Amino acid sequence: MLVFLEHGTRRLHLTGVTAHPTGQWAVQQARNLAADFGTRMESLRFMPRDRDTKYTEAFDAVFPSEDVDVLLSAPWAPRMNAHCERVIGTIRREALDHVLIVNEAHARRVLGRYQDHYNGHRPHQARDQLPPDVSEEPAAERQHGHPGKLLRTRILGGAINEYRYAA
Repeated sequence: MLVFLEHGTRRLHLTGVTAHPTGQWAVQQARNLAADFGTRMESLRFMPRDRDTKYTEAFDAVFPSEDVDVLLSAPWAPRMNAHCERVIGTIRREALDHVLIVNEAHARRVLGRYQDHYNGHRPHQARDQLPPDVSEEPAAERQHGHPGKLLRTRILGGAINEYRYAA
């Protein structure tokens, strides 16, 4: 999988899944990301990346064309891109360690569903426990000092649960 993470909002972008990533595949994923961002790409200034051989000159060329500078991390220095390294570990611990992936299509579905959960429901400390797609704290409906009925939504067959109050 190829992961992009917006540093300010912590919004996760899983652009593709393949068993055999190549340089051409990585370039196409970068182009897809730029197309998905559209005018929002203007808010980005830097794209840090590691020195994997899949990231070719063609991959790097996608970002300067959108006025985004590509920054290379030092060799063997995963802490230079710690936020992205951490989100990859989070995806593994919260989703992939609990689901047996049978093929690429299944991996895309699982990771797509996890991306929806991560961006729409999962709290983030850096954002005062708000998910990336939520701009403000939802007002909890309370009647006479008692919370409403708590609803649970099972994600990935129950590997993850989302909770919310009934309206």
